[in-house]
Amino acid sequence: MQPELFIKLNLLPSLNLLYLLIAMIYFNNVCKVYPPENVCLDCINLTVSAGEFVSVVGHSGAGKTTLVKMLLAEEKPSSGNVYFQSVDIHSLNSGDLTKFRRQIGTVFQDFKLLPNKTAYENLAFAMEAVGKTDEEIIGDVPHVLELVNLSNKIHHFPHQMSGGEKQRLAIGRAIINQPKVVVADEPTGNLDPISAHDIVQILKRINDLGTTVILTTHNKGIVESIGKRVVTIDKGRIVRDDKDGKYVI
Repeated sequence: MQPELFIKLNLLPSLNLLYLLIAMIYFNNVCKVYPPENVCLDCINLTVSAGEFVSVVGHSGAGKTTLVKMLLAEEKPSSGNVYFQSVDIHSLNSGDLTKFRRQIGTVFQDFKLLPNKTAYENLAFAMEAVGKTDEEIIGDVPHVLELVNLSNKIHHFPHQMSGGEKQRLAIGRAIINQPKVVVADEPTGNLDPISAHDIVQILKRINDLGTTVILTTHNKGIVESIGKRVVTIDKGRIVRDDKDGKYVI
């Protein structure tokens, strides 16, 4: 870790220091208020350990997406801090922020695929963007397409794919550079139940391989089929944190 990025641990209360040392991700009293008085996050304290699968649930507008944007450094807290491996991500300069974001793969409800590129090219482009070699691309892309069950779609464009196939490709793009964390923000929101089930199974498989997964959703059936930790947000606050996969609002 760069010395200039290492936070001043001695300034933190002892309990917060403990959380910071054991957590991969740590939200410390994070609040987000949009003018004039729209409170989206209200004193969020949350730790996520390496290798966890955490579902963040709540009604539309509860604050789930704002929480994700804080982790991706797309939004800054009005107060509080978000730490990733002991680094306050909102204190990073632009160069270090780019490096940080490469450690997180993102999956969105609307796919965000490149429409003029094939499945292979969508993944290859993501690798090229971080400086991977042609040899690495040739070796890794087919493997990841197999992992997300798209080997038979390698030369298909997004418009030739179903919604579920597009989302599986989006997951492939998210993991192609081997991030430490995958964040999936409502990835099944536009999918039929069968496709949604397939997406969840792939996310579980990725988690089984050691990648931390954070899933936001309001789908009770999906959450309970995962059987992992569930964090419930309501009106910007964490109101439940269950280890056994229960969705209770």
